[in-house]
Amino acid sequence: MVETNDVGAQRIEARITLTPAAARQVQRSLAKQSPGAFLRIGVKGGGCSGLSYFIEPGVEEDDLDRTWVTQEGIRVVVDVKSLEFLTGMTIDYSIKNLMEGGFIYNNPNAARSCGCGTSFTPTSQDSQSSPSAS
Repeated sequence: MVETNDVGAQRIEARITLTPAAARQVQRSLAKQSPGAFLRIGVKGGGCSGLSYFIEPGVEEDDLDRTWVTQEGIRVVVDVKSLEFLTGMTIDYSIKNLMEGGFIYNNPNAARSCGCGTSFTPTSQDSQSSPSAS
């Protein structure tokens, strides 16, 4: 049986890891949002390497979303198409990287990344179609 929440988003095992530094930054950011806000992570077409990462607070889910809760109690939501490109990724946070928002993406699905680290080319670009721009 697949567990879903009240809007149909499926709950799954964690597919993306947040380092302690990233989790603290996300908690600070979510504390400034409305109650019930969660962390939305995804990719969209664009950037200098083909796909761009996005990480932002979210409040609405749909049936194409997959969700889990981290050990720190952060609810993470990723759309099913982005999950193809992000499974196995680790997100870190460093104040040395503030020009790019502070988040550092270590993605095993990236054949290469741009210099700023916010976009990437998937390892098997031919077999995967890119998500539409959101």
